[in-house]
Amino acid sequence: MTIKVGDKIPSIGFSIMTGDGPKGISSKEIFANKKVVLIAVPGAFTPGCSMTHLPGFVVNAEAILDKGVDTIACMSVNDAFVMGAWSADQNAENILMLADGNGEFTSELGLANDMSGFGMGRRAKRFGIIVENEIVTYLGIEEPGEIKVSSAEHMLEIL
Repeated sequence: MTIKVGDKIPSIGFSIMTGDGPKGISSKEIFANKKVVLIAVPGAFTPGCSMTHLPGFVVNAEAILDKGVDTIACMSVNDAFVMGAWSADQNAENILMLADGNGEFTSELGLANDMSGFGMGRRAKRFGIIVENEIVTYLGIEEPGEIKVSSAEHMLEIL
């Protein structure tokens, strides 16, 4: 079952890359008592994700944060090493890069996508979500090949 507006974010751990290597971080640490814009991408370093989706948030980070957002996060079913390298490649220092390495968070949200036909295994669908104190207030799930309802520009419009 897919998560919907009004639902509470599941309690799942992620990994993030730090100067000391990968570190665990809980969904509670990310979402409790905060307003968070979270985007999910099918894969770091993939064309749409690297050329359009994440760059929109890098460019618009300040404007999004000025709308009362505490954290902008980008999640992918990749490991922390990949997410850290992608963050550096994209100059995404204002974005919390979350590794959902085993796809547990993605599965709990009901937003997994079987991309094994492309040799990518199970990944996240492309989506954008706004969470306020662990409660979903917006969810935009993209159609294949689109970056509209989860784009930085769209998120700015609805914030």
